[in-house]
Amino acid sequence: MNKSLSFALLGGAALLMVIAPTSWAQRPYIGFSYPAGGKQGTTFQVRLGGQGLDNIHEIHVSGAGVTAKIKDYYWRMSPQDTQLLRQQLTELRKDKKPSPAVKTLIERIEYRLANYVQQPHCNSISSLVYVEITIAPDAPPGEREIRAVTTRGPSNPMAFYVGLLPEHTRKPMKTTPRQILGKESLALRERPTEEAEQRITLPCTVNGQIASREVNTYRFTARKGQQIVISTLARQLIPYIADGVPGWFQPVLALYDSAGKEVAYSDDYRFKPDPTILYIIPKDGEYVFAIYDAIYRGREDFVYRITVGELPFISNIYPLGGRLNDSVNLAIRGLNMTVDKYVLNLTGVKPGLYPFTLGSRERQTNRVAFMVDTLPETFEKEPNDAPLQAQFVTSPIIINGRISKPGAWDVFQFRGRANDTIVAEVYARRLDSPLDSILKITDMSGRLVAFNDDCEDLASGLNTHHADSYIMTKLPSDGLYYLYIGDNAQHGGDEYGYRLRISPPQPDFTLRFTPSSIGLRGKDIASVTVFAIRHDGFDGPITIGLKDPPSGVTAQPVTLTAKQSSARLALRGGSSTEKKLVNLHVEGRGKAASREVVRDAVPTEDRMQAFLWRHLVPAQEFAALLTPPNFQVPPRYTAPTKSASSTTTASRKAGSGQQGKFTKGQVAGQLRRLQRIYEDGLFTDEFYLEKVAECETGQ
Repeated sequence: MNKSLSFALLGGAALLMVIAPTSWAQRPYIGFSYPAGGKQGTTFQVRLGGQGLDNIHEIHVSGAGVTAKIKDYYWRMSPQDTQLLRQQLTELRKDKKPSPAVKTLIERIEYRLANYVQQPHCNSISSLVYVEITIAPDAPPGEREIRAVTTRGPSNPMAFYVGLLPEHTRKPMKTTPRQILGKESLALRERPTEEAEQRITLPCTVNGQIASREVNTYRFTARKGQQIVISTLARQLIPYIADGVPGWFQPVLALYDSAGKEVAYSDDYRFKPDPTILYIIPKDGEYVFAIYDAIYRGREDFVYRITVGELPFISNIYPLGGRLNDSVNLAIRGLNMTVDKYVLNLTGVKPGLYPFTLGSRERQTNRVAFMVDTLPETFEKEPNDAPLQAQFVTSPIIINGRISKPGAWDVFQFRGRANDTIVAEVYARRLDSPLDSILKITDMSGRLVAFNDDCEDLASGLNTHHADSYIMTKLPSDGLYYLYIGDNAQHGGDEYGYRLRISPPQPDFTLRFTPSSIGLRGKDIASVTVFAIRHDGFDGPITIGLKDPPSGVTAQPVTLTAKQSSARLALRGGSSTEKKLVNLHVEGRGKAASREVVRDAVPTEDRMQAFLWRHLVPAQEFAALLTPPNFQVPPRYTAPTKSASSTTTASRKAGSGQQGKFTKGQVAGQLRRLQRIYEDGLFTDEFYLEKVAECETGQ
């Protein structure tokens, strides 16, 4: 059974389902970005697919060194729109010697009609924004966020990467039509033969989209002894697809030699659905790798980004964390690494989870997770596989260890007193370890005191299997106790690392809020829903408010009582005289005994997985668009006003037989349609005025 975060089904958190539709109904939405990144020092086109993107006027990319310019917007057309465009095209083609401007307009209309799909497979990604992205040569590499900004505010974010390697990007897919039962073949993409396989030179990054039943292949030359890494980003780009099972694109990688024999295969990497192939080339020659969906699904938002080459790749580090203000001696394992040890200084670092990478600007490793804590730390000492070999520890302590072989247990001994509350918590899966931990506490006679397999961490929005264990229990008597940790599937190895906390309760909380963007026009009010996740029995009130807001933006603090898990935080705009996009910060304050606890709230997006499960997916920023009350996006083209002569001519063309043809409502709708298409630059003045006159004479 999928052990996903299920806010929509649990207690007070059910507010997520109640609140979300009312507060987000008008938010602009993007469902994919293709490609999902590019190389430093390049300019290229990106296609965003989404919904509710009318009046788009800006593209925001987080971080420094990336600029974006909107080139075109393809709103979802109706059959009536296409009929008008075909009429305009017919008129333009009558010109035997068209001007360059007319030729350009003909090309634009033909392209627009060629990309029209009356019944898209997915309405929520059927509107398209064409964006020109420029990445500076010194832009910091790594993950960013890209958002579309309309008059209603910023959209949800999509992952966008700044890369270091040369890039190959396949032609973008056309909008996928809806499949009809019994006629599925009519909706399948027929890729031209010359596009089926691409030849690449290593190292590089390849970008593509997978259509239903499609396989993308790439051919390259490699030398004997090369350690080739083929690493995929797919689910990490779009974590959850609501109307798909299992809820994301499930990519599969296969590697073939020059004879077509499969030499490597991966449908995931450990517990992550994005596959990685690590392969040592046995002989010089040509090799081909293929990517496809595990059950041959596909559409525009099945986007992938693959790095391939003799690249540095960290398979695991040890330990998985360290104590604040200490130095940690990391042991590093992987392919193509120039070092196997690294000293990490944690002076002045805030406690929490951090991404760890190594390398120069030209050769950077993948990211692995690292934890910074404040409690004393130690390492497990082998042998400690049985009670007679148990390692004695004193609470509070964090133990860095590994389940080093299949079926093994690590056993620790500690002293406790009757009615003392003890907490044992594992951090492993949340630190990218494949360990599926299991914990149990026994007394000296072997009697079971407490047991736990999986504990759901509501703050871990990208995990669907919450495999880390947690125990909080009262000890029945004075004496010595044994704490066992193992792997639920009886697996093990050097990569099966963990951090095990044994301590009295450390009352604390974390905060998540959604959505991760709002629009504030003038002094309007918008709200977000804040969720409190309480740890180790924290039951105090939590006061939530804005942290260092920009001038004019305010929020009345709200307080969560011990019995509340969520609350609405209302934000009011100021008297902004110009449009600006700002990054807001929300924080919560509470008390644990006499200690004040202050925690930043993490912005998230509420995402549904496979029709049912809900997840709060973390975002990098809380983006707010502040605009004056009268802010409007000027049209690209201003519709002309009718002169008397043009009205007479157009009316004559319309003919007296048109009178009484349309109702007032139909006329109003047609006029809005005409204006929209004209402002998109797809009508000539003459054609527009003619159609307006037809409406007026047809009332």
